[in-house]
Amino acid sequence: MNLNESLLTALDSLRSNKLRAALTMLGVIIGVAAVIALLSIGNGVSASINDQINAIGTNLILISTDPDNSDGYPALTLSDVDALSDPLRAPDVADVAASVGGSFAVTAGGNSSRSSISGVTANYFRVNNIDDIAAGDVLTENDIDTQARVAVLGWQVAEDLFPDSYAVGQSVKINGASYEVVGVLAQSGSAFGGNDTTVFVPISTAQSRLVTNRTRSGQKAVDSIIAQAASNERNEAALEQIAAVLREEHRIAYADEDDFQLLSQSDLLDTAGQITGVLTAFLGAVAGISLLVGGIGIMNIMLVSVTERTREIGIRKAVGALRRDILLQFLLESVVLSLIGGIAGILLGWAIAAVAGRAIDLSVTLQLGTVLLATGFATAVGLVFGIYPAWRAARLRPIEALRYE
Repeated sequence: MNLNESLLTALDSLRSNKLRAALTMLGVIIGVAAVIALLSIGNGVSASINDQINAIGTNLILISTDPDNSDGYPALTLSDVDALSDPLRAPDVADVAASVGGSFAVTAGGNSSRSSISGVTANYFRVNNIDDIAAGDVLTENDIDTQARVAVLGWQVAEDLFPDSYAVGQSVKINGASYEVVGVLAQSGSAFGGNDTTVFVPISTAQSRLVTNRTRSGQKAVDSIIAQAASNERNEAALEQIAAVLREEHRIAYADEDDFQLLSQSDLLDTAGQITGVLTAFLGAVAGISLLVGGIGIMNIMLVSVTERTREIGIRKAVGALRRDILLQFLLESVVLSLIGGIAGILLGWAIAAVAGRAIDLSVTLQLGTVLLATGFATAVGLVFGIYPAWRAARLRPIEALRYE
């Protein structure tokens, strides 16, 4: 018997037991759907994170206090920003911004929003590539110099506080003081909120009214400094220059540890890729367990089928069918069950991923590799779990099989 005849015989056998075949495929369908849905959502999350980091720029360097070496005190100040902005001391650093922040209740009229308040330098928006403004304008150097009580609202904060009116020109209250709204950022489109839930005020205002952290020497502290390397190629040089300048500013002895830490966006991108890769692989492995359960279901049904068709197997052997013909027929039945279930599972999984993506505002990604992985795994499950029943069928002796009732 050739391959085509074996395949047709297998299909005829499955058609004669449609309900049992459908129930058997259900385990494979659920398993493949779980793999497709979870991996697609995981890929979408990974792509979203990478897009956000790339949108900010891969030549940014985040500088923050190292709590293990600063005795619990913040270590960074605006003096450090001025030092890093000196082109003679850090020629590969193109721009430097700083921020300080906390969480406060923001109110306007009868509306309120618990928001993250960021006191920032005027160039913060430029350094972080925040240039999409829905209304008004961003902060200016004059706002910083005069400690102006002005604010730029994130899109979601503006929607919460001024749902039916134009926010620019109106006032909001932060920690009991009034601030004039001078701008509203456009919606970030980020699945994780981005700057939508943040209120930006001048860093000088935040340091005098909202966040009063001090360094060990009594200077007004900043939470973080964002430096922009002149180019991606000069990123490593910028890191070395930043470390040298800050060690000099903080009077750190040669053998002492830094009281600050540096993190480049390229490092962050690599770390995020590793984390999301491990998470996606873990989700795929968990979903793969249900495929194994589906495979066990296939083995069980195929063993039942061998028992039910013992007499048929005996007749086929009596008229000249070889062991390999019987083996091939039952293997094909289990593989066909898995393949059909795998195809149905891919369609179901993609539908689930698409619905979930819309629900959480995430662009899910179905990669060809994911489809091939799920299809290959489903086929392998059918093949592996079909071997033993097929071997049992092929090993039956014709005389014993013909006697079977």
